[in-house]
Amino acid sequence: MYLLQTLLEFNWKELLLGSEEWSFLPETILRTLIMFTVIVISLRLLGKRGVKQLSVFELVVIIGLGSAAGDPMFYKDVGILPALVVFTMIVGLYSLITYVIGKNKEFELLVEGKPICLIKNGVFSIANFKKEILGADEFFAELRMQGVSQLGQIEEAIEESSGNISVFFYPDEEVKYGLPIMPDSLKASFQKISESDHCSCTFCGYTEKLKPAGKVSCPVCKKFRWVKASNKKRVT
Repeated sequence: MYLLQTLLEFNWKELLLGSEEWSFLPETILRTLIMFTVIVISLRLLGKRGVKQLSVFELVVIIGLGSAAGDPMFYKDVGILPALVVFTMIVGLYSLITYVIGKNKEFELLVEGKPICLIKNGVFSIANFKKEILGADEFFAELRMQGVSQLGQIEEAIEESSGNISVFFYPDEEVKYGLPIMPDSLKASFQKISESDHCSCTFCGYTEKLKPAGKVSCPVCKKFRWVKASNKKRVT
């Protein structure tokens, strides 16, 4: 009985409409239609590149357009005209900056960034990899989605300014031993070399055939953890 009385006394209007009246719902529909149309037109003006693979700059533009469009759709105190001014400014700035980018290479690098080599000849480019906010597990997952199971299959891997990873492969007959990147493949790491075999450094991917020895330091990164290397061909 108490629960029923509580439900009956609950302010459902405030929950559903906030401080607005029911009469604002038709206006919400009209506002949404207007701003949706403005978004479509603006994205059409930005061109295909603006909505396909976004750079940091383009992502800022899209977020700005979304913010400008969202509030006028359901906030009564936010007018349509100020939002249109914001849209006009964002599209205008995008066009201006894109024009300057096309004319000035240094400005392009400042705004868009530049491609970075992450793997060279099956080994991590450690200095470059540290510059990027990219976890090893995330990076390995990207490579696995392109059919990579070990780094010896890769001649070069480049992170593009869009954030996508471009991978250039060795022909099957030139595939080398490399660091395996399949899930849990690094859990069987070791420090002491108990038998002669191809081993890969778990930190940088450097690979060579090691002879039985005690604690062995990687000549590239000076780390001591190794894993048995793989020479599997790429899955295509």
